[in-house]
Amino acid sequence: MRVLVTGHLGYIGPVVVSALNEAGHDIVGLDSGLFRGCALEPSAEVPTIARDLRDVTPDDVSGFEAIVHLAGLSNDPLGFLDPALTHEVNGAATVRLARIAREAGVRRFLNSSSCSVYGAPEEPWVDETSALRPVTPYGESKATAEQGLGQLVSPSFCVVSFRNATAFGYSPRLRTDLVVNDLASGAYLRGEIRLNSDGSAWRPLVHVRDIARAFVLGLTAPSTSINGAILNVGADAQNYTVIEIARAVSEIVPGARLTIAEGAGKDRRSYRTRFERVRNVLPDFSCAYDLRTGIEDLLANFRRLDLRSTDGLVRLAHLQRLIAGAEVDASLRPRVLAA
Repeated sequence: MRVLVTGHLGYIGPVVVSALNEAGHDIVGLDSGLFRGCALEPSAEVPTIARDLRDVTPDDVSGFEAIVHLAGLSNDPLGFLDPALTHEVNGAATVRLARIAREAGVRRFLNSSSCSVYGAPEEPWVDETSALRPVTPYGESKATAEQGLGQLVSPSFCVVSFRNATAFGYSPRLRTDLVVNDLASGAYLRGEIRLNSDGSAWRPLVHVRDIARAFVLGLTAPSTSINGAILNVGADAQNYTVIEIARAVSEIVPGARLTIAEGAGKDRRSYRTRFERVRNVLPDFSCAYDLRTGIEDLLANFRRLDLRSTDGLVRLAHLQRLIAGAEVDASLRPRVLAA
């Protein structure tokens, strides 16, 4: 299958591209190159369309059978950088891309959404039937995209939104602004596991390779079973409080000290998530990684690469450097797109 992967130069992208290549698909990437220089090591090279998501044209998507849509502003801190921009990129531009794709004859659109749409739920557990209560511009923008995409579903245009749990695990384009990766890298580099909240918030977790597996299965699942679906991606057993995650890291990195920032309060974002639907819709899906194996794999890669710092691995800080250096404008459009 000929597949366009947007945002293939981000954190999840290289892992998804590798999995799709292994499955025998013909891959082309589309990326603005904002994070091109953030790689720890090389990853699979694929033909690339250098394009801002907001500027995609019908020619860009013509000839593809499916789109795996990963591009966007990727977490809550980035969302607060400019809430209006977050809604423009993650919401409006996503729906516009899907509309253009449908008109160009693309048959399947797999959208990378987030369990952040649940935000601050009233119930102790959430699933795909729960009310959405996002508390950040990022979560709101993901919910907006899902709603807009739902209006484009048709028998000839299969749309699926994967609500990924909080991603973790090694990627050649690692991010250390995600809770597990952050705590593990801090323990490895500084001997400190530092919490900026009281640690009581719940987070569902999913390894980046398991996210990639969901996309691989989503490309070939029967349209009759998956069209219009919204699926939480993760595993029931992988719901943890942040303090539990920190303690897991401390068990694997002996001597790392656990500290809590002065004045740390509760994080409003707290949700325990059920994942029964994805197992029913994609029977071959299961999570190969749990928290412990994911942390151990991260540390093994840190040692292999002799990781010395997290420069370039925190997305907000990287974009702030690009803006300060006039490499991108205030709307995050690169002044010169990489070839």
